[in-house]
Formats: sequence, C-alpha cells, structure tokens
Amino acid sequence: MISLRLDAADLRRIRFGERPHPVGTTIMACQALRDPALASLMPALATRSAAVTEATRPLRHLLPARGLLPDFLTPYVGLASVDAGLDEIRATPRERVRAELGRTYANVPASPWRRRFADGEPELLNLLTAALRRYFDAVLAPDWSHLELAHRGSVARAAETYALAGVDGLLAGLHPAIRWRPPVLEIDTWWDADLAGTGEGLLLVPSPLAGLRPRVLVEPGLPVLLVYPVPAGSAPSGADPLTRLLGRTRAAVLRHLARPGRHTTTTLGRHARISVSSASEHASALRAAGLVASDRVGGAVVHRLTPLGLRLLGHGEDPS
Repeated sequence: MISLRLDAADLRRIRFGERPHPVGTTIMACQALRDPALASLMPALATRSAAVTEATRPLRHLLPARGLLPDFLTPYVGLASVDAGLDEIRATPRERVRAELGRTYANVPASPWRRRFADGEPELLNLLTAALRRYFDAVLAPDWSHLELAHRGSVARAAETYALAGVDGLLAGLHPAIRWRPPVLEIDTWWDADLAGTGEGLLLVPSPLAGLRPRVLVEPGLPVLLVYPVPAGSAPSGADPLTRLLGRTRAAVLRHLARPGRHTTTTLGRHARISVSSASEHASALRAAGLVASDRVGGAVVHRLTPLGLRLLGHGEDPS
C-alpha cells in the first residue's frame, strides 16, 4: 500500500487528464486484457488483442502480465498522439531504463530478451515501441472515439461529486482501493511506500483498462499521477445512430478523425480500407456537411474535425 501525504498545495491543484493517454492506455491494455476476468468485461477489445498475439509477441514477453511497470513507460507528455508518446519512451536515458527494469524484473524469470532489455539495448526498446504501435492500431484504434467518450463521462461524474461534496467527497469516492484519511491518501497498489506529494497537485486519470489496482507515479516537479479503475462502458453497437446517419464507411472516416495524430487523405484511406480517391470523396462530403475542415500542407491534404463534427461524436474539442 502507498500512503501519500498531500499538502494544501496538492489539494488546491487537483485536476483530471483531459483525455486517455494513447501510449499509456496501450500499455495498460496489454496487461489488463491478459486477465480473463477483465477481458470478459471488454469482449471486443479482448478478441482483437488475442488476434494480434503473435504480431505483438514482444509485449507479452517484455512486459509483466500484471503489476509493477517501469515508470519510463508512463510518459507525462505525448498526449497528442501514439507517435509522440513512443518518441518520449525512445528518448529515455539508458541509465534510467536499466534502473527501472532492474526493479520491474526482480521477481520474474530471466530470459535473453529481458536481460538485453534490462541492459538498455536500444534494439529491444525499438522492438517494444514498434509492438506498442501495432497493438494500438489493431486493438484500441477501432474504439478510440468510444474510449475518449467514456473517459469524458467518468470525468463528468467525478466533477459532479467534487462540486457537491468537495475534495473529501471526491477522494473518498474514487475507488474501493483508495481511501482518504486527511491528509493521507491510502492506495492499495502493486508496491508499498510512504510518500509525500510534490506540491504540484494531483492528476487523476480514470480508466477501464487500469487493471486490478490503481497505479501511482510520483516524480519531483510534476503532479502526482493517479490512474484508477472505472467500469468499462458498453461498446458501440452494430446499429449505432452515426452509422445509420452517414453509412458505415463515412462514419468510420469521421470516427478516425477523432483519434490522435495527423490525418491525410492517404491515412484515411488506409485506416478505412478504401482507395485514396474514395477517401477523398468521403472527406469532401463530410466537409460539405460542415463536419470536417481540410488544409493543404506541402503535398498532402490534412483533415480535422470541426466543432460540429466533434459535437456529433460527443466530443468537446479538437484532438489534433
């Protein structure tokens, strides 16, 4: 259990993550969906995860099936896209990789891959980040808009609790494994420690993919990061209203634009599995309806959701 002592400066600066972190969520999903009980609550994600097991084998080998993960795999930055988060992980100094993996691997069987990873070999780090990219694209990307919407719902409910019951009500009601005994927040997690807040506040991130226990990251000069489990929301049904309104392909294009990253006509076609000319036609139709805006950047046309498109998807801001 972690006993986290929070002072007045921390309590004045409690806030929520604005959206799920693409890489952070991917790493948690790699663990959570290997647990049969958790996987049963998210069958669509679990099915896709099982389908890419061989293609993402480094994840299953290099990341523990549950429990403690090295802190460098939980970047504070890189919220805008998967690639931004992966770049941050690749930039981790070798000394930090070695130190944190030494602690993480202390209670798991050694293997040649794990030894090389724990030695900080760049090749193994590149292997891991490439597998994370494949896992996000195959498992999480199809439901990313839904995961973002579910996140906003969790934050809205917690914000209502905060408005009605104050800090005490908010912290006491986050999760059964989190207890608020002012000024100490007790968190049943994967390691034991007595810690003090950083004075930079508390960043709360609700996630259905957090796993069995909350996760805590404390780094000097940064807000304490607390990721806590929330129930998985229902997945979009095959007869969802957006598909009925726009058609399956056009709805898929619109939903893809809600994901992090830069969206060109070529990437829209690739992710919707249609030709570039068809992607251009769909983007033009969505642009004519006021749902999409497009700009030419160099030799590519880059598309983004308009405020109307965001509202149609249930979002409040542009994710690009």
